[in-house]
Amino acid sequence: MAATTSIRHKHFRIDQAKLDKARKVLAAATETEALDRALTLVVSEADIDAALRQVAGKGRLKKIFP
Repeated sequence: MAATTSIRHKHFRIDQAKLDKARKVLAAATETEALDRALTLVVSEADIDAALRQVAGKGRLKKIFP
């Protein structure tokens, strides 16, 4: 993620039902906060996914339960 934050005004057409659900799931006080949290989750998941792809196939799983 960038070291500096740049806040800009954007105008989007968004499914209100999805936004309402995201706001509830993320316990966000505002729609803007819900969008910000959702974008943060997407970015962090992408970083995790990239790291997992780098190590894919480089290890072995050991069965510990019969």
